[in-house]
Amino acid sequence: MSIRSFSTLLILTTVFSDLGSTERMSGLYVDNGFDQTVVHRVVNQREKREVEHEILNLLGLPDRPRNTHGRPPQVKRSAPKFLLDIYQNALGEDEEEKSPAHHRKAGEFDLSGQDLKAIDQSDVIMTFAAHNHHVPGVRHERGKRLWFDVSEVPPEEHIIGAELRLYHNTDVRNWRNRGSYTITAYRVLKTENGTRELQYIDAINATTGKEGWLTLNVSEALEHWVNNPDGNRGLYLSVHPADRSVHEVRPEDVGIVGFRGDADKQPFMVGYFKSSGKRESKVRQKRDARRKKKSESTNWDHRNNPYTDSAMQYHSRTCKIQTLYVSFRDLQWQDWIIAPDGYDAYYCSGECNFPLNAHMNATNHAIVQTLVHLVSPGKVPKPCCAPTKLSAISVLYFLDESNVILKKYKNMVVKSCGCH
Repeated sequence: MSIRSFSTLLILTTVFSDLGSTERMSGLYVDNGFDQTVVHRVVNQREKREVEHEILNLLGLPDRPRNTHGRPPQVKRSAPKFLLDIYQNALGEDEEEKSPAHHRKAGEFDLSGQDLKAIDQSDVIMTFAAHNHHVPGVRHERGKRLWFDVSEVPPEEHIIGAELRLYHNTDVRNWRNRGSYTITAYRVLKTENGTRELQYIDAINATTGKEGWLTLNVSEALEHWVNNPDGNRGLYLSVHPADRSVHEVRPEDVGIVGFRGDADKQPFMVGYFKSSGKRESKVRQKRDARRKKKSESTNWDHRNNPYTDSAMQYHSRTCKIQTLYVSFRDLQWQDWIIAPDGYDAYYCSGECNFPLNAHMNATNHAIVQTLVHLVSPGKVPKPCCAPTKLSAISVLYFLDESNVILKKYKNMVVKSCGCH
């Protein structure tokens, strides 16, 4: 989020502080000018929707994700739990000041150094729940087909990598299947004459008796599905004992948890993406057009706005950071936002008067502008109090019942203020 976008959030706060005693929570908490944090309320449902819509746009979402089942999605399933594990152990609270990869926890999903590197490089991490589909015409009937809905992945997003994650437990049903084995992932494809074939993607060797998560690199498959949606026929898993390469066994027979296993151990795919910025640009254009239309039809009364010069005279203070908290829970978004409940955005407010002290983080230009303002106050305005440093936050949310997203948002939290 740019400083311009952050200003939008501040404008929303000041506008709704103008509305007096009301009933509905806006989800915004601000400094009231007396070192107290108070909640701002809105007059009616329409104004509450406007606040919600603006915050959604700042998050890069055109609309609130729909919950088709009318109940909060299950965080206990493997896919959302994986991203929650990353959120809690691999990201930390401050994206700008997180610890090095080798100092962070691996978590219950056994995150490798390669995983932590992909997490650092990506702006968006998305999980895809596996769906079970039978493959007609495929000879290897003892294998398992996994299908993933990747329709929500924007084609312009750069794919850093993708993994298929399988949980391996110690439950081996037949003693003949004990020992080493190979899991091979194939992409199911369709040839020109209509017959189905399997294209090799990746393989991994494992041994029965060991418990934990296994990963296969399926980046090639995900990239193909995103660029060719009609060609998404899923993956086919084939399992062969190491000493009997021609003998195929079912994944469950060697301890691979399937669709009937515990929800937190079922297979899923995770994709790591680097945002191109095109999607956010489109959302920003729509937001600007809507705001222009709204400004032409809406005339807010700012006479009692506590942030205007006239109202601030009785408690004017120098430029510094102020409290601004955005509560997702007050907006009743807990049915799709997993974490956090809200975040401290903060904002900058106050006067940039001569002399500009060291704690005001003034630029050289601001110092010169202040001096010129003293000489010609009618021609040159005083410098403005604005953020000098911003940091990122991460938001974990359900896009739908099958897909969960962990997205990093830059420039969302004010760390320091200064005169510009």
